[in-house]
Amino acid sequence: MKRSGTIIVLAVILASGCAHQKPRATAPPPAPKPAETVERGKTEKGLASWYGEPYHGRRTASGEIYDMHEMTAAHRTLEFGTVVKVTRRDTGSDVKVRVNDRGPFIKGRIIDLSFAAAKKIGLDIDGVAPVKVVVIGFDETPKKNATGKVRAAEHPAGEDCFWVQVGAFSSMDNARRAEQRLESAGETAVIIEGPGGLHRVRVGPFDREKNARKALHRVLPHWPAAALVPCG
Repeated sequence: MKRSGTIIVLAVILASGCAHQKPRATAPPPAPKPAETVERGKTEKGLASWYGEPYHGRRTASGEIYDMHEMTAAHRTLEFGTVVKVTRRDTGSDVKVRVNDRGPFIKGRIIDLSFAAAKKIGLDIDGVAPVKVVVIGFDETPKKNATGKVRAAEHPAGEDCFWVQVGAFSSMDNARRAEQRLESAGETAVIIEGPGGLHRVRVGPFDREKNARKALHRVLPHWPAAALVPCG
């Protein structure tokens, strides 16, 4: 009987011990999605600049291919995909861009705009301007070209990509007049900053050399110095 009683006491102790065991650890909660970490309304003030060639067509820090004709920007710390509103504090003009790259790395500058974004607020002319940057949302999906045309940055390596360069002008006013004439003739023209302060006026880009040559033949009667140049 004494042995039987001992067994019962041990059984009770074991049962009591199991009842007080700590619950099994649960899996940690999933990490928040980037969209949930965006601090909407966050504001910065400083200088903005812009970048175009020779970065056009190269891979950005986010892994995307940089297209200077899309509304994007480089920022040192904001999550890739963050959408910000950039407002010039001297003129009040603004533009919305999506962060997909890192930079700028010059003291005092807080954001580097793409050429297209810079052009929208006149920064392509001034080069540097005081701005206010406000976080307004998140969009992790790169924007597609609304016109449906294939841009230089969208070409897989090894495929053709060409511009028709109409001319290089030391005067921005002359470059703009050339751009307007080309646009009036139905061409898609852009002004690209070049070395030495030159403003290169180009038509395109084209994803096939034959299409670029057709455009070259269209503009040659009015622009004898026009020439075919590769992208990049």
